[in-house]
Amino acid sequence: MNYNEVLQNARKCIDSSKCKACPVCNGLACRNTIPGPGAKGVGDTAIRNYQKWQEIRVQMDTLHESVPVNMAVELFGCKFSYPFFAGPVGAVELHYSDAYDELTYNKILVSACADNGIAAFTGDGLNPQVMVGATDAVAAAGGVGIPTVKPWNLPLIKEKLELVKKSGAFAVAMDVDAAGLPFLKNMQPPAGSKSVEELTEIVKEAGIPFIVKGVMTVRGALKAHAAGAAAIIVSNHGGRVLDQCSATAEVLEEICHAVGGGMKVLVDGGIRSGVDIFKALALGADGVVIARPFVTAVYGGAEEGVKVYIEKLAGELEDTMKMCGAEKLSDITRDMVRI
Repeated sequence: MNYNEVLQNARKCIDSSKCKACPVCNGLACRNTIPGPGAKGVGDTAIRNYQKWQEIRVQMDTLHESVPVNMAVELFGCKFSYPFFAGPVGAVELHYSDAYDELTYNKILVSACADNGIAAFTGDGLNPQVMVGATDAVAAAGGVGIPTVKPWNLPLIKEKLELVKKSGAFAVAMDVDAAGLPFLKNMQPPAGSKSVEELTEIVKEAGIPFIVKGVMTVRGALKAHAAGAAAIIVSNHGGRVLDQCSATAEVLEEICHAVGGGMKVLVDGGIRSGVDIFKALALGADGVVIARPFVTAVYGGAEEGVKVYIEKLAGELEDTMKMCGAEKLSDITRDMVRI
């Protein structure tokens, strides 16, 4: 199976009114279709996420020794073959089609990613069984997975974290940018945005490396650091929670300058190729997260589809590193890209 076959298969079982399994997931076809994989408001944030990565160009340099490229990365003591991870996706039945639900989707994604040298973030939802299934999948993969807990109220967060601890997950995340989702806004007791004090309590409760997803400013990154987070993900939730938001590529470098070295910095949003991954690393990121295309990979080929997509990204990253003179990830420097 190749990636074109994965896309063709995906189009047969994804509802085309919600997602068209485009050759490149750039937001242009779905724009503001919510539910569905579109963005909020006029739908420009998801599009901008993709386009801003394309405005960054790589600097070719082939005057160097020809040696094998090493793309390995370490995160919280765990070694991975590549510096990219599958992102958390929830409500796949609602947003794509009923060919999969969260339980079957996470089971396939987590195991396939672990088998192919990376880790997957899993989603969360109103149905309590979503987190149960996600943490079961992570446990079955020997803890190689990152459950992502929504910013619920504290009692519910503690319940979810107990499941995370039992799974043996090497890290846990919270997508604080999900505060903009309607079902969180209307919860009682209140859920959504978290103060530094509340986040500090949650980080301590987790007891394992804690990743804050949804940071878009230096101020937010410093708050996450103050709360004890081990990492952040520069993310605007794929454009789904705030209209006319900055693209992640526009804010990544300044955030890395502010907290890089003190905590791990990952980034998502519109990253669609190994070349894009290279650009993010050159701007200071420790790794990247890619979500929507992994849905297409699962729908288009289950475990094999995920393997094909991982190999596609890895091949593109390897080629870019060779053509720009980077033997290993630490060799990727700011002067290898031009904005």
